Amino acid sequence: MVDGNYVLQVKNLSKAFPGVRALHNVSVDVKPGIVHALMGENGAGKSTLMKCLFGIYTPDSGEIFLNEKKVKFDNSKQALDAGISMIHQELLPVPLRSVMENLWLGRFPKYSIGPIKLIDHKKMYNDTVALFKDLEMEIPAKVWVRDLSVSKVQSLEIAKAVSQNAKVIIMDEPTSSLTEHEVSQLFTIIRRLRDQGVAIIYISHKIEEILNIADEVSIMRDGQHIGTFLSKDLTTDLIIKRMVGRDLTHRFPSKTNVPGQPILEVKNLTSANDHSFKDVSFNVRNGEIFGIGGLVGAQRTELVESLFGLRSVKSGTVSINGQETVIKSAAQAKLKKLALVTEERRVTGIIPMRSVKDNMILANLKKYVGKLGLIDERKGESDTQKSIETLNVRTPSIKTLIRDLSGGNQQKVLFARWFLTEPDILILDEPTRGIDVGAKYEIYNIIIGLAKEGKTVIMITSEMPELLGISDRIMVMCEGKVAGIVEAKDTTQEEIMRLATKFM
Repeated sequence: MVDGNYVLQVKNLSKAFPGVRALHNVSVDVKPGIVHALMGENGAGKSTLMKCLFGIYTPDSGEIFLNEKKVKFDNSKQALDAGISMIHQELLPVPLRSVMENLWLGRFPKYSIGPIKLIDHKKMYNDTVALFKDLEMEIPAKVWVRDLSVSKVQSLEIAKAVSQNAKVIIMDEPTSSLTEHEVSQLFTIIRRLRDQGVAIIYISHKIEEILNIADEVSIMRDGQHIGTFLSKDLTTDLIIKRMVGRDLTHRFPSKTNVPGQPILEVKNLTSANDHSFKDVSFNVRNGEIFGIGGLVGAQRTELVESLFGLRSVKSGTVSINGQETVIKSAAQAKLKKLALVTEERRVTGIIPMRSVKDNMILANLKKYVGKLGLIDERKGESDTQKSIETLNVRTPSIKTLIRDLSGGNQQKVLFARWFLTEPDILILDEPTRGIDVGAKYEIYNIIIGLAKEGKTVIMITSEMPELLGISDRIMVMCEGKVAGIVEAKDTTQEEIMRLATKFM
């Protein structure tokens, strides 16, 4: 039965992919003027459901009603025209076009000269400036998108969705790349849209965020709708239990690693880029989990990419096992037993159109090349299968395209890729971004297990509980400088934040 009290109703929706049942008889009702959160572990079916609503996927069965009218979208343009807009989890802008061209892509304002229609660049610029002013976003209209930070690109996608004047806006992990200030701005925008009667479907793994912004919470597990609850009746523990189907009494595993002697020593390292990190010094021990904290723009990623040879340095030294070394490429870094799991797995990590096996053996291809210069498929398949079992990667087969895996399982494949190079120092840049609490717990166990084996783990994370819960020591950066190095067990969130803003 269709109910006029709802702007959107999903009835018994099912969707399957080869070897995977993504959705099974899912029914969800969304009211106008409500922030309706959607939660679940990676692979629970959240993004698949939203892509069915937005015309990216065609459901195998079930019905969708928008304002009491049955709809069927063959593409996203039809969904947009009907009043549904979506901010995607993975950012896919057109990098070599301007901000304003990305904002109005597919709907450029035009004017006519006789029978000829031309793009009205002046109106597009003025409309862009007015929209950003209304949303209190500071983004230059004419700069190329490739020159924006990840957080600014995320803000641009939010502005684009708002500009559609949609009645339903789907936000899939909208704060994954935002600064604390930008998150606050987004929540102000969401509350204003809610007051205007817009329905917001909000997907996030950040439970504290959900409890702050959502009115209702729908929880999914294994492709099924577990239930919809008022957020005021929920707690963190209750959400986790309903998401994973079991009690998760501790968010972080017990630590059993014992740090030993220093293996990596960095002295007065300064970037070749004058606007990046300066005079950075620290050491890391074997068997240690060394956390790096700081706000967006603290130059943490730039620092670790320099250690891995991806960025140039102007001065300073890096020593491994007491021997000074110079690393100018990823190949040299691998030879020195370093590995790097990058921040943006979709952009600089996975190759989406290749299989799990191809992605897993990528960093260690020489190991699988036979005498005739051909890949030893059997050895590659054997190592991939062992890694899948060791890391509990959930995939139908080693031949499944990695793009069809959940975010958490994609991340495990990237971990396995670098494990196969047998590193002594593993650098992890935001290793649990966009991953649910259950998958995070598994990743934490992997990290602690590596440290217990005597491996050195350097971990950048913007999540304060994770930084404190997993690290042995924490180096906090601010404005490209080291603000302080503290023992994780002896510090507090307040001290970390004070250090993160020390030079501002």
